[in-house]
Amino acid sequence: MDVGFLVFGLAGLLTLVCFMPPLAGRLKLPYSVLLAIVGCLLGIIIHLHGWAPSWIGDFLDSLERFEISSETFLMVFLPVLLFETALSMNVRRLMDDIGPILMMAIVAVVVCTLVVGVTLDAISSYGLVVCLLLGAIVATTDPVAVVGIFREVGAPKRLTTLVEGESLFNDAASIALYSVLLAVLGGHGELSASGVFNDFVVHFIGGGVAGFAMGRLACFLFAWLRGFPTAEITLTLTLAYLSFFISEHYLNVSGVVATVIAGLVVGSTGRTRMSPTTFEYLSSAWEQFGFWANSLIFLFAAMLIPKLMAAADWQELALVAVLFVATLAARAIVVFGLLPLLGLTRLGTKVSRPYKVVMLWGGLRGAVSLALALAVTEQTGVPEEARQFIAVATTAFVLITLFVNGISLRPLIRMLGLNQLSPVERTIRNQALAVALEDLQGKTDDLAKTEHIGSEVRDRIRAVFDASLASVHDGQVGQMSDEQRVAVGLAIVAQREEEMFFDILKAQIVDWRMAESLLARAERLEDAIRIGGVEGFEKAIAADVRYSTGFRLALRVHYLFGFQGWLARELGQRFANLMSKRSVAQRLIMFTREQITPLLGEEATLRIVSLHQRRLDLIENAMQALNLQYPQYAQWLQESYLGRVARELERIRYRDMLEQFLISGEVYADLMSQLQSRWSHIDRHPPLDIELSAADLIKRVPLFEGLSADSLRAISKLLKPRLALPDQRVLTKGRHGEEMCFVASGAVAVHLPDNTMIELGSGEFFGELGLLGEQQIAPDVTSLGYCKLLMLSSRDFHALLARDEHLRERIQVVAKQRLRAIEVWKQFSQASQAAPAPAPVAAHTPAPSAAAAAEAAEAAGEERREEEAAKAATKGEAKDVTARDAHALGSEVVVVRQADGAEDARQATDRSAQGGATPGEPGLQSR
Repeated sequence: MDVGFLVFGLAGLLTLVCFMPPLAGRLKLPYSVLLAIVGCLLGIIIHLHGWAPSWIGDFLDSLERFEISSETFLMVFLPVLLFETALSMNVRRLMDDIGPILMMAIVAVVVCTLVVGVTLDAISSYGLVVCLLLGAIVATTDPVAVVGIFREVGAPKRLTTLVEGESLFNDAASIALYSVLLAVLGGHGELSASGVFNDFVVHFIGGGVAGFAMGRLACFLFAWLRGFPTAEITLTLTLAYLSFFISEHYLNVSGVVATVIAGLVVGSTGRTRMSPTTFEYLSSAWEQFGFWANSLIFLFAAMLIPKLMAAADWQELALVAVLFVATLAARAIVVFGLLPLLGLTRLGTKVSRPYKVVMLWGGLRGAVSLALALAVTEQTGVPEEARQFIAVATTAFVLITLFVNGISLRPLIRMLGLNQLSPVERTIRNQALAVALEDLQGKTDDLAKTEHIGSEVRDRIRAVFDASLASVHDGQVGQMSDEQRVAVGLAIVAQREEEMFFDILKAQIVDWRMAESLLARAERLEDAIRIGGVEGFEKAIAADVRYSTGFRLALRVHYLFGFQGWLARELGQRFANLMSKRSVAQRLIMFTREQITPLLGEEATLRIVSLHQRRLDLIENAMQALNLQYPQYAQWLQESYLGRVARELERIRYRDMLEQFLISGEVYADLMSQLQSRWSHIDRHPPLDIELSAADLIKRVPLFEGLSADSLRAISKLLKPRLALPDQRVLTKGRHGEEMCFVASGAVAVHLPDNTMIELGSGEFFGELGLLGEQQIAPDVTSLGYCKLLMLSSRDFHALLARDEHLRERIQVVAKQRLRAIEVWKQFSQASQAAPAPAPVAAHTPAPSAAAAAEAAEAAGEERREEEAAKAATKGEAKDVTARDAHALGSEVVVVRQADGAEDARQATDRSAQGGATPGEPGLQSR
């Protein structure tokens, strides 16, 4: 065929397509139905155009010479349709209803295949395999017409998600069954349930894995193409075709599933990887691609209808009527029988009866079914009679669903009331209308005065506003309960938060990795509000400041192997995330006060603000611990954040000057070049130094003062630096006698068996009693803030004491004092059970040096101390005894917490008396 006429034919078809959307709107017909009508007419006219002028005749001749095969439909048009639908879907909304979607996409296809096959086999002579093959072909649904109607009448978004989600995956299930049955019919395989099941599972799961891998690869490549929108959009187009073709021809898995999953990955992850402006262009570009592909595939398929129906007889048409009833019954079994059963499981979500009715009647078929039927007619190994029957039955069935179901679907949705807003949504709409009209009325009056417009014209315009305001000023917001208003307000603010995070990504205030994390958490917060309201919000904000899975893994690797790089990156990422969240949280509170108050009222606004203030406090508390431990890194983050904001403001200013023709394009380009150079330093991200060098930390422990340089080097090789997080359990029951810990920086809390707590500060150590075989109590130890510890294993501990006699004496001195303090504490506890004790006290003494430890050793031999401790316990003189014991044991701070006054005094013994446990696996809890 001449290339010029090929281009002429395609251009003519696209020109015809341009006028169909407005024509469909005027005729009140679904767009797909109008395409089918025009396609059928073209299929007839191309054979009867002797009357037409030469240029029309040439156009029709070029259409007649088009070689339209099933492979053209599946390879050229289907990947674009699948990718465009997947790209526009909200993955989180899809996952919310993944149970019903997979039920309709997979189980419904199997049920339809079986019901159609068994029914037609019982009343026809074509055989079971042929009838099953027809059932698999007509099981695939086409959402284009249905979704178009949904958008036109304003159907709920969830209903659209259910229908589109079903169509994305049921093509894969239908094509998989079709391939197996076609092989059996052609004599290349055997029909068995296990064979079909295994083949389907491999194709479906394999396609999902292949699509995910290729989608992630494309997202990685977006970083290389960042700043070149045309290249980024082109990559998405090639991804749609490559994921389909490579999966089908090289990996032998489902190309449909691969393309769908790749589109979902790009739609959810790609917007943070590509340049922000590109993602906005991407949606428009793919909407255009989808319009072309959908229009052409329907026209080409409909043009084949006259040819496929030419040899139809009345017997085949009667079987088509049975086919229509059988498919409707099969769909009803799934929608009204299996979906409710799925709702009883954890995978199921409840689907209302009106939704089920629309899902039942909205199962329209389209171009994919026609393409599969056309593929059967091209198989010479299939009997001629079977090919004829499948072609006629499929074509007639598609026409029935388009002209009967498609045309009646709009009235059905209106009859069920699914095009109506809920009472809460109507109330919010009316209130938003009132707020907007009042504001616009004032601005219109000001504009009229400025432009010197006459009072008569102003009065007529004001009358339009007054008439609209009169219909909504009836206090409808007051009809909503407080909980409803707060829940609605929280949902609005959550959606605004997601947009704010995307805005700071577009402004390049954060990089794509951080934006990806922030957007994911914002979406989880929105989900929590939608499902649980205020309670869900409170749980979500507590989870929002917890440590991520990556952080937990990095910390575990750090504890097991001592690796610090991964943990430092995760800690720096957490620091930056918290700073961005704090900035957005502050702006959200301002947004709530300014925008939510006129919409929902003062009372609801105050409660929403208090909830977000609580969230801001949690973020501030989490940041404070990091600021105290890493002040220099905190200062750099603040500088980077402020610098990025200043850079964006400067960029906006230059762009405004260009748009107002204050500067030329050449000047603008030069200013932008200077801007990039001026602020380039803020993009150089310095690593967070978590300062965990054993050689440096060992100098902070007074116990090692005075040791020789060789001894310090030997000790530093044995000690393992570890970072403990706020509230992390660093010493737990069950592993006593394995390790001891030195507190190099920060503080830890020792939790005694009677639920009281003692603090150990920098320079203190614990766990030595267990290593010496003198363990008498088994306390838990948790970190207070970020704490740097030096860990010493049991084997290294004994080796160290055997090598350094002086150090052994120091540790033994403290151990003896702690053992005796434990005895005093026990005696004091027993005595306090019989007599009430005075109020709690605290003692403060410096950490023990070598000299202080020696003096304490001499004091340990005096029996007078024990006698005074016993007297103090009985006479209520706990303060003096506690202070003396604390001094002897070298504690830094003793903090006692309990509910009972008698308990307070007996717990004011030395912090250092708690030893002999080991740091366990970190248990992370955010404060």
